[in-house]
Amino acid sequence: MEHVTEGSWESLPVPLHPQVLSVLRELGFPYMTPVQSATIPLFMKNKDVAAEAVTGSGKTLAFVIPIVEILLRREEKLKKSQVGAIIITPTRELAVQIEEVLSHFTKPFPQFSQILWIGGRNPGEDVARFKELGGNIIVATPGRLEDMFRRKAEGLDLASCVRSLEVLVLDEADRLLDMGFETSINTILEFLPKQRRTGLFSATQTQEVENLVRAGLRNPVRISVKEKGVAASSTQKTPSRLENHYMVCKADEKFNQLVHFLRNHKQEKHLVFFSTCACVEYYGKALEALVKGVKIMCIHGKMKYKRNKIFMEFRKLQSGILVCTDVMARGIDIPEVNWVLQYDPPSNASAFVHRCGRTARIGHGGSALVFLLPMEESYINFLAINQKCPLQEMKLQKNTADLLPKLKAMALADRAVFEKGMKAFVSYVQAYAKHECNLIFRLKDLDFASLARGFALLRMPKMPELRGKQFPDFVPVDVNTDTIPFKDKIREKQRQKQLLEQQRKEKTENDGGRKFIKNKAWSKQKAKKEKKKKLNEKRRREEGSDVEDEDMEELLNDTRLLKKLKKGKITEEEFEKGLLTSGKRSTNKADLQISDVEDDC
Repeated sequence: MEHVTEGSWESLPVPLHPQVLSVLRELGFPYMTPVQSATIPLFMKNKDVAAEAVTGSGKTLAFVIPIVEILLRREEKLKKSQVGAIIITPTRELAVQIEEVLSHFTKPFPQFSQILWIGGRNPGEDVARFKELGGNIIVATPGRLEDMFRRKAEGLDLASCVRSLEVLVLDEADRLLDMGFETSINTILEFLPKQRRTGLFSATQTQEVENLVRAGLRNPVRISVKEKGVAASSTQKTPSRLENHYMVCKADEKFNQLVHFLRNHKQEKHLVFFSTCACVEYYGKALEALVKGVKIMCIHGKMKYKRNKIFMEFRKLQSGILVCTDVMARGIDIPEVNWVLQYDPPSNASAFVHRCGRTARIGHGGSALVFLLPMEESYINFLAINQKCPLQEMKLQKNTADLLPKLKAMALADRAVFEKGMKAFVSYVQAYAKHECNLIFRLKDLDFASLARGFALLRMPKMPELRGKQFPDFVPVDVNTDTIPFKDKIREKQRQKQLLEQQRKEKTENDGGRKFIKNKAWSKQKAKKEKKKKLNEKRRREEGSDVEDEDMEELLNDTRLLKKLKKGKITEEEFEKGLLTSGKRSTNKADLQISDVEDDC
């Protein structure tokens, strides 16, 4: 380990407690880092501090040690329920990590109690634990801490407990505001006493942090620690011992390159970052199947109860792969991480630096690699200018196996994999559309066919971003994806049950629907029948008129015969014979009265 030091702990102008020095020796920290030597004396001399230092520079000890020292020097000892210090962090993993570091320093001092308040735990149990054991030092995430201030009805009057507060620390302050905790932070600050020492610690100073400094700190001392030498002159934001690489490859080559790299580095420890929780779920499953002989774990923000366990387990591993989102990008200290692999570039440039900072921490060496699409290559120059983060190109690895057919086979064999792949693709496209650096990451330039092949999709999903587009370069599988079963028999049984219920429901709706459809068709049939009826009536009228004409002709013929008979031109026998020979009417002389004929004439 390279010692990035500013002298020994004994050289501090304010002497530390012997027990604190003993813990530092046990932890293997004989020397201070620049941020520690600059911050600790000021914090212990009643100064508010706003410290900015590169990630992995030892900021945690820069506030943990002053907290312990300030509480030890307090004239009136804290009671069990009195809160002397609060540390607020953006994520539960970071809170767990800080609480673990803090426990090393409070262990020699049994008079101090500490408590951890984070999401994913039962708040009722947190209340009961505080009432039973107290909490002189609270490590918490903003949401859970704000919630605790509202639990007065459960017997926890936290507003009264914090009147004795000496120190407030906001760790990763820029991230706290970036994640939308500003409202919670402001609510918490209203409960806290104004006479306190406040420390803001972050790797970057944003405008939001500046606003918070003005709102929450009294005459703060600003501390900005850069690395010595070249790093300091260029204001580089990543550790100087970090080797940063990039690899340009097509969307349908990226997964094969990742797997090939991980197979060749099985004995090392890796963090693999993806842009969305769904991508972590999908590719985590894929890597478990395709990279054998290495422990692979997944962690993302939508996990509620497993995150802490997974995080602690991975920290203890000598080698392994943690597939994760940006929930692991800030402040997390995982020992001996060799490689940080960014399968997807983050949504903002500062997150890129924080991701890389999970390795090469406090003097250790480490490497980082980001995979970029050909259309994203200008991101390299952007990072060099915007984040002072130069990257070296890593050429494509040769002789990589094409594993996408295997991934497709997994999707065909298990509906869970198929569905995860579809969700991952949709979430990736949606995240890409929201990228802050949208001049480089442009959705309209994305090759959706190549991307779908890279996700090993069986077919294209239906989503607004793809509406009206054609993808001749993507060939869907000739399989009805509705028939793909879950490998898990219980899930498949539930799915079949749901399908039967759905079919029954559709049948009921269709029965009702047929009547509706029939009614609609019936209206057409009715019109057709009406038309047919009119045609028949017309035909009958036409036929009827023909009959009437024939009858009239016969009548006129009979009338002529009658006139002849009356004038004596024919005999009665000839008259009757003429009527019979007409063949169309059975007319006799009784049918025609002479008077009628005369009147008719």
